[in-house]
Amino acid sequence: MLLIYTQKVTPRILYTFKHICTHLLGIPIKFTSKIEEFIAHDGPKMSYGKQPMGNEFFIQKVDLLMEQGFSDFEIKVLPWEDTVCFFAVQDASELPFDIFAASFYLLSRYEEYLPHVKDSAGRFPPAESLAAQESFLHQPVVDIWALKFRDILLERFPDLEWKERQFNPNSIISVEHTFIFRNKGFLRSFIGLHKDLLKLDFQKVIDRIQVWLRVKEDPHAVFDDLTRLIKEHRLGMLFMFQLSDFSVHDRNISYNRITHRAVIKSVADYARVGLLMGYYAMDEIKTLRREKLRMEEIVHSPLEHAMNSRFNLQLPDYYNNLTELEINHDYSMGYPDMAGFRAGTCNPYLFYDINMEVTTPLKLHPYAFHSSVADLVPKGKLREDLTRMLAEVREVGGDFYAVFKNQDFSEYAESKFYYSLLNQVYGLE
Repeated sequence: MLLIYTQKVTPRILYTFKHICTHLLGIPIKFTSKIEEFIAHDGPKMSYGKQPMGNEFFIQKVDLLMEQGFSDFEIKVLPWEDTVCFFAVQDASELPFDIFAASFYLLSRYEEYLPHVKDSAGRFPPAESLAAQESFLHQPVVDIWALKFRDILLERFPDLEWKERQFNPNSIISVEHTFIFRNKGFLRSFIGLHKDLLKLDFQKVIDRIQVWLRVKEDPHAVFDDLTRLIKEHRLGMLFMFQLSDFSVHDRNISYNRITHRAVIKSVADYARVGLLMGYYAMDEIKTLRREKLRMEEIVHSPLEHAMNSRFNLQLPDYYNNLTELEINHDYSMGYPDMAGFRAGTCNPYLFYDINMEVTTPLKLHPYAFHSSVADLVPKGKLREDLTRMLAEVREVGGDFYAVFKNQDFSEYAESKFYYSLLNQVYGLE
């Protein structure tokens, strides 16, 4: 057990130390604000403050974890060994920076609460982030820092108990359109056929008619192929299905369609399933509750997993709605248009609500890659970036999440390329 002395145990200190020491490193910790207890302790101990009391293991703090609310301050990023750091401190500290304040800044998404320019979809753009501006978005720096902190601790306390983490590759299949032709209704099907004819896309016309006649499977219905991969290689895969009402923003088939429900039930036999939230469910808790109940009625179990279909996280309201409805796991923490680690980590962590200064029970599972990036980056560079990020995550024993769409694997997409990316994630190539 590691005893930590600090003058005041704030909610931010409790949250950050628990995540780094307990969740990431598996080191049991205890806090004290009593100098006598700290001095009398014979086991591993450290102090976190402005000045060391003696020659103890000491990490110098900046003020961030002692504050409430927000402060707009300038951050200077410095190189440190094979990575970077910020919130630099003096030489008396065992580390050249306040690892806990820097980790809190990234994990809490502190910068997303501050004034910033949103993109056309109302999202926090990666270009506004410190990680992208300082070129460390590709590194899970919080996890890298944690391991370096552990190594320095072990030099002083070689008998300290800790746990090794294991690399865990995962993928998420985002199902915004279960089918492209099937069960669309007469009017939508007629309009679609008319558009195909106007574009002289006769192959789609033929495919559409064959699907209607049940001669051919719908091109977007790739679920049998994916579940076959799961069974053959025992892969960790999570399918997110949209169950929204039809609107200008959400255009999936009705959640009441027997074929739609059958797909969800079939997939749930081999993989985890969750809710891909519709456009209105991201802001309206009543709509989210309705979609949650639909999923629970289909799979006959409580909904545990959810993902924002637009990734426009309105902090903290979006996550507070999930917490209120007891949805315990979210997979929206990432950038759909740039690969990298939005929160500076590749490991799941609890969401901290800065407005209320509380740790919530909602666990965030950050993703590092979204298949939409393939439209913006040359294929060669994309593979290199994916290889580099996988190596980074493997090095720290983290969870790597990649997001794909079911239509990525259809005959209307470069399915071989996307299957090769999926294989790359799992190391099947």
